[in-house]
Amino acid sequence: MSIVTDLYRPSLALLTDLYQLTMAYGYWQRGRADDEAVFHLFFRRNPFAGGYAICAGLEYVIDFLQSFAFDEEDITYLRTLTGNDGKALFEEPFFAYLRNLDLKIEIDAIPEGTVVFPQEPLLRVTGPLLACQLLETPLLNMINFQTLIATKAARICQVAKGDQVLDFGLRRAQGIDGSISASRAAYIGGCAATSNVLAGRLLGIPVRGTHAHSWIMAFADEPTAFKAYAEAMPNNCVFLVDTYDSLAGVKNAIAQGRQLRKTGYEMVGIRLDSGDLAELSIEARKLLDDADFKDAVIVASNDLDEHAIAQLKQRGAPIAVWGVGTRLVTAYDEPALGGVYKLAAIRQPGETWQYKMKLSEDNSKSSIPGILQVRRYSRQQSFVADMIYDDRLLVPDAATIVDFLGGEGNMTMRVNDQYEELLVPVFRAGRSVYKMPELAEIQRQAGTQLLGIDESVRSGSQRYPCGLEEGLEKQKNKLASTVSASSPP
Repeated sequence: MSIVTDLYRPSLALLTDLYQLTMAYGYWQRGRADDEAVFHLFFRRNPFAGGYAICAGLEYVIDFLQSFAFDEEDITYLRTLTGNDGKALFEEPFFAYLRNLDLKIEIDAIPEGTVVFPQEPLLRVTGPLLACQLLETPLLNMINFQTLIATKAARICQVAKGDQVLDFGLRRAQGIDGSISASRAAYIGGCAATSNVLAGRLLGIPVRGTHAHSWIMAFADEPTAFKAYAEAMPNNCVFLVDTYDSLAGVKNAIAQGRQLRKTGYEMVGIRLDSGDLAELSIEARKLLDDADFKDAVIVASNDLDEHAIAQLKQRGAPIAVWGVGTRLVTAYDEPALGGVYKLAAIRQPGETWQYKMKLSEDNSKSSIPGILQVRRYSRQQSFVADMIYDDRLLVPDAATIVDFLGGEGNMTMRVNDQYEELLVPVFRAGRSVYKMPELAEIQRQAGTQLLGIDESVRSGSQRYPCGLEEGLEKQKNKLASTVSASSPP
């Protein structure tokens, strides 16, 4: 199933910023459309002041690229665009070029569900300059948001310590695709289920939910409402107990739970959605246990995130299921990942690569030149360090990783250290060569990856060792001095 094209019309070629098209037009006019280029997509710092991110969104990228084409409606619209003089922005022959555009790109990507760190290329895009340029905005759009939400979900699930976390964010999500993308990414990050039924249908994510306050308010009183719901759905009874008085609601739920037992069903649990969740859940647990409903779970909602859940855990709240909505799907307190897409190498067909880099007084904002790969070293199933290196440079067995962001210093790896290359082939000659895993497999991958990094890294109290291979660092510094020296005063 094609998620993106199931939601939208087949052509999404105009899902881009105008400046991508104006640059593409300029390359075409200058006869440079077919120059070969290498771009890298990466982010500069971990979100949420944390120690890692969870890569997500690749399936959207693959789906988008497999159906990429400019159709006649796209061309008709582009004809209406004008410059400051009121004349057409693009020449008619350019539209013929776009109609026949075959991307012919190569993409290497880090698989979804992988733990990733700043400056590491999540995607490496190689191919004709014009085609690579056109992809900048949509690739960032698809990778940035889902990586951000998968990371937020992983942080929330981490503090939940094995309790189920449910995605309840649909009504507060940023539009239709925002909700689908968020539900997908939240599942990758560890959420057990979603309330989003469309995401369930499109993506196969388990769906969960019971009733809202309006159900209670639609009846004469709370006991009548619980009875009606139990009769309608005896196998799905999680009673929302805080419409009027939370502890009185728990007692009403217990009474209805006893009636359910007489018909051969069990009350699944209760949900608290307001008030002091720690105090109320402790009292509710006592009431449930004393009434012989020890297996009935307590579900909590109400503006939860990793910080709120951690505090409730510290206070001893016996909550077993966490319904997290707004602060998950909107990536509360950091609404954007800030990923970027930078040119790293260029050449005319068949000639030598010319490496390119963006300079900045802030070292983290200077881009890394070359044709990059990421190598992850491990010892005894724990990740030791990541090394960004140039595919065209020979890497010694005992490689030195240079910490270029001012962290713990350089590391020299052991000759017998195990490692894996993180970027894997996804597109070759414009066609997908990647077998996309099932979403549940991606979720398991994310869980396994998180176990591979130290708790101090997961909490953000310590930075994971990640840097440049020594030869690449020298290459970067040499190019930086050359570029700086060649800049006009």
